[in-house]
Amino acid sequence: MRSPYETTNKHQTTWSETAVAKYLPLVKRIAGRLAISLPPHVAEEDLIGYGMFGLLESLQRFDPSRGVKFETYAGIRIRGAMIDGLRAMDWVPHSARQKVKVVKKAFEDIEGEKGSATVEEVARLLDMSEEEVHGNLLKGQYMSMVSLDETVTASEDESGTAAINMLADPRAEEAFTVVEKADQARVLSEAIGRLSEKEQMVLALYYQEELTLKEIAAIMKLSESRISQIHSQAVVRLRSALKKYN
Repeated sequence: MRSPYETTNKHQTTWSETAVAKYLPLVKRIAGRLAISLPPHVAEEDLIGYGMFGLLESLQRFDPSRGVKFETYAGIRIRGAMIDGLRAMDWVPHSARQKVKVVKKAFEDIEGEKGSATVEEVARLLDMSEEEVHGNLLKGQYMSMVSLDETVTASEDESGTAAINMLADPRAEEAFTVVEKADQARVLSEAIGRLSEKEQMVLALYYQEELTLKEIAAIMKLSESRISQIHSQAVVRLRSALKKYN
C-alpha cells in the first residue's frame, strides 16, 4: 500500500496534491464536529484552515511502520491544530471565564435542589438573559475542550503528549482503570434519562452516530446555533452529575 506522502530524492518528506485532496474531507468532518462546541462567530472555515496545517504536518511525519492508520494519526493532529488556532484567538478573557464558572455553579445549585435545571431557571437566578446563559455555556464547552489538549506528558521526539492523544491510544487505557466504570456508566445513564427528549437526541446523534453539527441540525430541523445550545446545556448537566459521583 502506497504511503500518503512522498519522499524526494533529497530524503525530505513532502506531500502530494492528490493526498491533500484525498484527506480534505477528513479535515472538514473534524471541523464540523468541533463546531458544536463553539459560538457562532467562530467560522467553520477558520477551523478547516487551522486543520490543514495539521494535515500537512501529518503527511510529512507519518510513519506507516508503526502500524497505525493514517486517518487515526492525522485525525489527532488535525484536531490539535484546530485547538491551537482557537487558543491563539484568545477570545475568552478572564472576566468571561468567571461568568462561565458562575453559570455552571448555578446549574449545580439548582440541580442539587430540584434534581434538574433549565436555562430559564438559571437565567432568573442570575438575572441574565437566556441568550447570555447559552453564550456562557458555549464558552465553557470551549474551555473544557481546550483543556483536553493541554500537554500532560513528555516524550522523546515531541514537546509532550496531549490528553486527547492518550484517550485515542489503547495502551493508555490502564491510566483509567482506577475509575469504577460500571458505577460511572450507571450515573451517566440516570443523568441522561433526566434530560429532555431533544437533549437526548442531540447527544445520541453526536456521540453515537458521530454526525456533524450541520447534519444534526438538518435531521432535527433546527438551526445550528440551537443545536449547539441544546448540546451545551446537556453537557453541563451531565458533568454536574459526574461531579457529584466523584
